[in-house]
Amino acid sequence: MRSLVLSLLLIAGLPGISSAGYREDFAREFMSKTWSGERIEENACIDCHASERMKPVFREIVDEWRKSWHAQNDITCHDCHGGDPKDPSLAMSHQQRGFIGVPPYAKIPDLCGRCHVGILRYFNESGHGKALRTSGKGPHCVVCHGSHNIQKANIEIISEQRCSKCHTYGRAQDMKQAMFLVEKKITEIEDGIKALRRAGIYPEEQEQAFFSTQAEFRTLFHTVDVNLVKERTGEYTRKLDDIEKGISGTFADLRSRKNFSGFLMLLVSGMGVVMLLLSKTPKE
Repeated sequence: MRSLVLSLLLIAGLPGISSAGYREDFAREFMSKTWSGERIEENACIDCHASERMKPVFREIVDEWRKSWHAQNDITCHDCHGGDPKDPSLAMSHQQRGFIGVPPYAKIPDLCGRCHVGILRYFNESGHGKALRTSGKGPHCVVCHGSHNIQKANIEIISEQRCSKCHTYGRAQDMKQAMFLVEKKITEIEDGIKALRRAGIYPEEQEQAFFSTQAEFRTLFHTVDVNLVKERTGEYTRKLDDIEKGISGTFADLRSRKNFSGFLMLLVSGMGVVMLLLSKTPKE
């Protein structure tokens, strides 16, 4: 409360703050917020870009991000661009908070690679990475995955519409075919894990193994080496088969428990009927 009073006194003592624009901002951003109870964490970057004062093209960034895989995993503006989302005065501070804004085209893989370390290594060794370093115009993360509307990685990213922007689709199609069997099994296991979760079972061991195997395989893809992916398809198929067996075993155990529970219910019900009949038997 003390800090609140001091803040109000400070505001009242500042010169030149009586403009209509300031009063509107003050009423909207300060007076409308609760003074007690749990505070909702705010993000200056999102608040600014989503405001009506921003150009539509910049507001669209927030809309795209909210639908993205990053948003679903709590990856926000400052995780990629730096800055301080809690302090509007430092939100775009390069010196104090490392804000970088839009990175140079050729530096985008390094930006994404701060989190996706293994992918960056494979990308740099690939034809895509070498083309980017040589000409500064080769494809990189954003070209294939998008910038703010990033969706969960899947095989559909490899498409004629996207790949033929830079080269013929033939080799990309070979890569997609090489990945097909493993990706099909990945989808099946994802569906199995979701079904277990809906049943109230959380197979942590299988989930961890699945996440690791899936990440390794999709990291390997960024070599853009069809022969290498084909060579290692069997290895990843075996790993996924083992995970799938564990999930199937959990389903079997679940069915067994349900059957046993059903048997117990029938047994108890039967015993109840017998006891009821015995209680109604005339005594001699």
